[in-house]
Amino acid sequence: MRAMDWIEIGRMDEPGRMNTPAHRLDARAKALVTLVFIGLVMSFSRYEISALVPFLLYPVSLAAIGRIPARDIVKKMLVAAPFAVIIGLVNPFLDRQPMGAIGPVVLTGGWISFTSILFRFILTVGAALVLVACTGMYRLGAGLERLGVPHVFVMQLLFLYRYLFVVSDEAVRIMRGVELRANGVALRPRVYGSLVGQLLLRSMDRADRVYRAMVARGFDGEVHLMRRTPLRWQDAVFVAVSLAYLIAARVWNLSDVLGHLFTGGLS
Repeated sequence: MRAMDWIEIGRMDEPGRMNTPAHRLDARAKALVTLVFIGLVMSFSRYEISALVPFLLYPVSLAAIGRIPARDIVKKMLVAAPFAVIIGLVNPFLDRQPMGAIGPVVLTGGWISFTSILFRFILTVGAALVLVACTGMYRLGAGLERLGVPHVFVMQLLFLYRYLFVVSDEAVRIMRGVELRANGVALRPRVYGSLVGQLLLRSMDRADRVYRAMVARGFDGEVHLMRRTPLRWQDAVFVAVSLAYLIAARVWNLSDVLGHLFTGGLS
C-alpha cells in the first residue's frame, strides 16, 4: 500500500467542517447509532447476505444528508479492502460444502461466507468513514468521551489517527528521495530494512517536534471544543428512528419481507 493512500485517508475528516443537517447532529448521537450498527452487522451468521442488504440504508442516507460524495468514501474504502480480501479469501479453500447453485455453477459455503465478509466490510467501514466525514475526528473523540468511553482510549485513538499520517508523510519523503537516487534501478531487499529504520527514526523525531508544538500551544491532554452543544430533540429523534429501523432489520429479514410483499402484489 502506498503512503499516499494513507494520506488520502487522513483527509477523510475534512468534510466534517461542513454545515448540513447530518453535521449538525450531536456527535454522541451519531457515534451511538454507528456503534450499534456495527455490532448488529457483525452479529449475523457467516452465511448471511440478503439480511444485510437493508443495513445499507443507514450509511447511504447519512452520507446523502451530509452531502458526502460517494466516490470519496469508495476511494478510502479501497485502501483497506485488501485486508478484508486476504482475511476472507481462505474461506473458499476451507469450506467446500455445497450451499446452492447458479445454473451449472455450484456455490460452496466458503464463497458465500467470503461474500458475506466483503459485504460486512463495506457496511462497517463505510459507516465509520461516513461518521468521521459527518462529524470530524476531534468532535467525534469528544463525543465518545462524553458517552463514557475512557479518556485514555479516546486520546490514544486521536494520537493514533494524527501520527499515522505523520509516519506516512515521512514515508513519502523517503521514497521520493530513493526514487530520485535510484534512477529506475531496483533496490536490494536489504535496503528496505535500512529504509524502515530511517522511517522509524525520522517519524519519532517529527512526532516529538509535533508534540512539543502542541504543548507550546496549550495542549493539556484534554479534547477541547469551541462549544459543547447539548442533546436536542432532533438528536433524540435521529437515535430513536435509526435504532428502531436497525433493530427491525436485525430481527426480521426485511429483504425477504419486501420480496414476499412485492411478489404477492404482482400475483
